[in-house]
Amino acid sequence: MTDVDSSDGLMKPIRPEQLDPGAVIAQSLDNQWVPAQLTRQMIERGESLDQVGLLRRQEVRAEYFRSLINAGQVVINRAYFYNNDAINCDLVEQGESRTAHQRLLASGAIVPFLLGERHPAEEPPDRLHVRRDGFTAWQETLEGLPATDRVRCVRMSWDDSADDHENRESTRLRLFQPFAEKVQGLTAKDIDVLAAQTGVAREDADRFGRRLGEVVAFSNDLRVSRRPVVRNALYEEFVTVPGTNVAEGRYDRSKPFAAQIKQLLDLVYNVNLADALGRYPLTPGDSLRRVVLQEAREARAATGFVEDPEHLLTFLRRHAFAAVQDRLTPAAVNALTLQDIWRLRQTSVWNEYVRAFGALTAAPDTFDERVGQVFDRYVGLNSEILRLARERERARPAPWRPVVEVVVTVGAAVFTAVSGSDLWEVAGSVLPLTVSGSLTGSVQLVLRNRIAGRQEQRFAREIASVRLASEREWTQFHDLVRRLPGYRDASGPAPTGTASATTQDNEDLPEY
Repeated sequence: MTDVDSSDGLMKPIRPEQLDPGAVIAQSLDNQWVPAQLTRQMIERGESLDQVGLLRRQEVRAEYFRSLINAGQVVINRAYFYNNDAINCDLVEQGESRTAHQRLLASGAIVPFLLGERHPAEEPPDRLHVRRDGFTAWQETLEGLPATDRVRCVRMSWDDSADDHENRESTRLRLFQPFAEKVQGLTAKDIDVLAAQTGVAREDADRFGRRLGEVVAFSNDLRVSRRPVVRNALYEEFVTVPGTNVAEGRYDRSKPFAAQIKQLLDLVYNVNLADALGRYPLTPGDSLRRVVLQEAREARAATGFVEDPEHLLTFLRRHAFAAVQDRLTPAAVNALTLQDIWRLRQTSVWNEYVRAFGALTAAPDTFDERVGQVFDRYVGLNSEILRLARERERARPAPWRPVVEVVVTVGAAVFTAVSGSDLWEVAGSVLPLTVSGSLTGSVQLVLRNRIAGRQEQRFAREIASVRLASEREWTQFHDLVRRLPGYRDASGPAPTGTASATTQDNEDLPEY
């Protein structure tokens, strides 16, 4: 494979395997991303993305900042730089905000993903929706980079053939085809588990399953007629109001299970890109997590499997952390500016935090040994966030009780353990098993303030996959968990699988 020669000296072309090992793809930057609760509100009220624009932009910007705080490298679809207001506002504003963005690009903290284009400043095709002021600001941002700086841009292939055949074929095999396969595999899942994790009432599970069957059948019809299976086509049929542009985000309440299908399509869309690049999807709060897909593996096989019930229990056992009481944390991450985020990433506390978490994800079996260090670095990081916010007189301090939370999901069962006091607080919400054979799930690590706030700094990511061979092993694990101090069976509805439009612009490849 041949890398292109960046003749203008601006771009450093890289392939997916050259991304940092801990690089993430932030789902919140997706042009259709909406928190689950807000999605339900939009459908109920008939609201469009524009009508909830201010609230949604605040949510997206907070998640954008969290991704830059909690990961060393964030991969962003090129089109989001000029069509996503939560990102582009820093470029349009110019001044220190644009400078901070340029520094993040030059340092490799932000990496543009190019689908078919060969340069980050390349003019998009006329047929695609483009915010012209945003694109002009993006071009000016790139042109204003110091002559010695290089922007890392990732693409499936940088072959220099006249028709770009290698990139087109690699994109088809690694991006478009797997998306279709993931959609067509939805009815192969345990429908009761899928219904529970997407918030469908038990009595509606059969109807939900039939609707998923219609999604799969429609997808299959597209495939056999040699039309691309892309999210927009599925949205038009099952999610959005007929006759409206998908980019408007008008979701149709008359279409059965529109909210749940939208969330599933969004999840598949975003984990699919992460898989194609061989990196992590970073799922924001109040969005479906990857475990909902009931896969036999996570995005990166390197995370390994936890297959022994007793081993799995170690992720839920009591760990003593001194409760940190007399500390404060900003009540909102978006009280900061992008310049603050850049400054934060230059501090020793940020680098120590990222290294500590990287060591944990590289060896999840060492959870007992390493999670305490991650927690300590998290405390120090939030103190630095507060210092930066105070400098701008934007901080709104609130009492802070930092906790480590571990969430183990197996099928439709969710076990949560919360530290930050002398004892774990353990709750399990268990649904009847309806499957035979192996059970899959995940272990998720969450760092947050016990006094919850939607705009606060928080962190959540899967750190290991779970695969239990049979119902017998699942029952064994459940029995072990029941013996933990403070265990209680949670009451109420079944747990959901939540963790707490920019168009791909390529003239030859179909819209992804």
